[in-house]
Amino acid sequence: MSHNHKQASLLDAMIPLTLLVLMLASAVVLFGGDSSYGPNQIVLIIATFVAGLVGLKNGYSWKEIEKAMINGISLSMGAIFILLAVGSLIGTWLAAGTVPTLIYFGLQVLSPDWFYAAACLVSAIVAMSIGSSWTTAATVGVALMGIATGIGMSPAIAAGAVVSGAYFGDKISPLSETTNLAPAVAGSELFEHIRHMLWTTVPAFVVTMIIFTIIGFTSVVDAENIAIDEVQNTILSIYDISIIHLLPLVVLIAMAAKKVPAFPAIFIGALIGALWAMVFQADLLTDLSGGEGFIAKFSVVWVAMYDGFSIKTGSDSMDSLLSGGGMSSMLNTTWLIMTALMFGAVMEKLGLLAVFVKGILKTAKTSGSLITSTIFTAFGVNLVTADQYMSIVMPGRMYREEYERRGLANVNLSRALEDGGTITSPLIPWNTCGAYMAGVLLISPLEYWYFAFFNLLNPIFAIAFALLGIKVLKAKVAPQ
Repeated sequence: MSHNHKQASLLDAMIPLTLLVLMLASAVVLFGGDSSYGPNQIVLIIATFVAGLVGLKNGYSWKEIEKAMINGISLSMGAIFILLAVGSLIGTWLAAGTVPTLIYFGLQVLSPDWFYAAACLVSAIVAMSIGSSWTTAATVGVALMGIATGIGMSPAIAAGAVVSGAYFGDKISPLSETTNLAPAVAGSELFEHIRHMLWTTVPAFVVTMIIFTIIGFTSVVDAENIAIDEVQNTILSIYDISIIHLLPLVVLIAMAAKKVPAFPAIFIGALIGALWAMVFQADLLTDLSGGEGFIAKFSVVWVAMYDGFSIKTGSDSMDSLLSGGGMSSMLNTTWLIMTALMFGAVMEKLGLLAVFVKGILKTAKTSGSLITSTIFTAFGVNLVTADQYMSIVMPGRMYREEYERRGLANVNLSRALEDGGTITSPLIPWNTCGAYMAGVLLISPLEYWYFAFFNLLNPIFAIAFALLGIKVLKAKVAPQ
């Protein structure tokens, strides 16, 4: 029973957390960008086990700790279903010619000078329209990464541009889950929340666009037009390329805009891709299967859904550009998400996270320092619980009473939750969002985080505004 549980001390909380940080740092030193392919998962399981030992010391039973782990993993199931569907979608859209068509036309219109800024802006517009950074990355993000390869741009900077744009669009879209979640937790109204966020979000995005434009015009690009022609000619020699192949993307964006839930929308998109491949890329599927007829073609798209699409062009770079996807490609990311949420759930259940917040509230004397503390707490929860939603819900629950007690408007809290939580999640390799972006864009957050300028600048603008007292709103009705 809960009355037998001892309250966690600061030392209790520091033991698993310090171990986690030291071991994750060691994993990065030893394995570099490959640390998310196994080493981090082992670290998270060991840290969970150590947190569990602290819980046993404080009177929790192993059954209670295990139940917290299972509950934590159950929170991730929605994200895991989406990930698996995205794997299928990438596989069938490669087979259908949807992604190659986007790359082909993108190479015609996107010049190297403007590429990074354009990639950021396109990702922002799509994410704003559909309210999902994940769907944006899985569709136009994959194509933009392909175009970057085609014109000799840096994959890391390109990924930073996609992530920056996708999270800006997601953050200010009324269709976004996190944009609805933050005001719901904080007790503010959705459109007031979005208007209040614009103050910190728009300046960060403007500066981001300027930086990407400068990088585009000052970086030396190795690709000659011959290389671009080579990529386009290779695509034309393999696929039937036509504007009609973009219909699966149009249908998916329409479903997302109509608020069809992400998992069925993306899986339907994958099925449409499979159908499209069989109708429009029949010759390619026949060549790949080595057989004739419907069954032979059907087997290729079936494999594309579970194990990805694979093609041999004679060029390694083109093979990697036009191959990939499949549910199996997402299994490592799934493993990372499950172990990360397991750790976060145990830390929350044992009261080890609440210990830090109590200490923070004692030191946050001014409104500015309270908002700054909220932003850092949301980022910290992202690090520890590895989940974007937890980074909004937990600090929201912990700080709401304090904001109301100090007579601060609830939009200050909802904005701080997004500025510290939503935005920083894709920068952390073991966070659900960081793991997802790595799985889709095929580049580790360790390589792109310092180019995700919007995600870095937005919290800085938010902290500066809070400490300078800019747009820190008082509650309309002062507490009695």
